[in-house]
Amino acid sequence: MHLEKRLPRNGKEGLLYGTIISTLTVIFMTSFNVILGAGEFNVEVFLIILKALPIIWIIVMIIEPTIFGSIAEALVAKFTSPTDSFNSKILFRILFTVLGMSIAMTFVGDIVGNGFTPEIFSNWLQNWPRNFVVVLIAESLVIQPIARFAMVKLHESQDGKAQAADDVVPQVQNN
Repeated sequence: MHLEKRLPRNGKEGLLYGTIISTLTVIFMTSFNVILGAGEFNVEVFLIILKALPIIWIIVMIIEPTIFGSIAEALVAKFTSPTDSFNSKILFRILFTVLGMSIAMTFVGDIVGNGFTPEIFSNWLQNWPRNFVVVLIAESLVIQPIARFAMVKLHESQDGKAQAADDVVPQVQNN
């Protein structure tokens, strides 16, 4: 059986894969939105970003796998067939995950940054389309490929260690 080297093979690898994607996305989108809101980048803005990152990251690490990841997987299964290519399934997974996460995190980011205000819904209508497009492009072209590259390197290392162990066993048996 051919194992896919670009995706996690077990829960531990899945956690690493998700952590890479979530961390890169949170750093990028939090920085993007805070700098956009402030109009410039300076020490004060940098400190705001640093304070917001852990809060946003924890929220993302909870809601992505429990809510939006599950929904995205179900939608991928509904809209693709087993014979569809790896790339088509990944693109659908990115689309559905980004759609759900951008909807939720546009609200969450506004609440974390500004508190719960009456403007939250008008802010969401203004900010969500931009956030969706920006994170969809970032995930598709940069963030997901980095995470898949990490999985490939991890699997190559694991396969190399397994091969080396297999090579040692016959030598021991021959002695």
